[in-house]
Amino acid sequence: MGNPVGWFEIYVDDMARARAFYEAMLGVTLTPLESPGIELWAFPMDAAMYGASGALARMEGFSAGRNSVLVYFSCADCAVEAARAVAAGGQLQRAKMSIGQYGHIALLIDTEGNMIGLHSMG
Repeated sequence: MGNPVGWFEIYVDDMARARAFYEAMLGVTLTPLESPGIELWAFPMDAAMYGASGALARMEGFSAGRNSVLVYFSCADCAVEAARAVAAGGQLQRAKMSIGQYGHIALLIDTEGNMIGLHSMG
């Protein structure tokens, strides 16, 4: 059995705004995925690497910010991405904090009202 999470989707109301936020925060470029009835923009992925990938998603009838799943993005120093997130229009919910031997986390609200997490060991 592999890791329990194989894919994630973060639902958004304004795809252009959400893409700009995530690309600025993470320093990546999202790519479009074709899917009938749902607009998807995928985060960079490598099937040979550890962890799951996912996409921003926009679908009629499903608005952003109403879910109860928290996605954590891995990074070298979560304070750096947290600062980028605020500069890109997000809100800092909880600044970088220690979680003991498991590293550090920061919590943010994206431009669509979703809470997301950042995780780093340093």
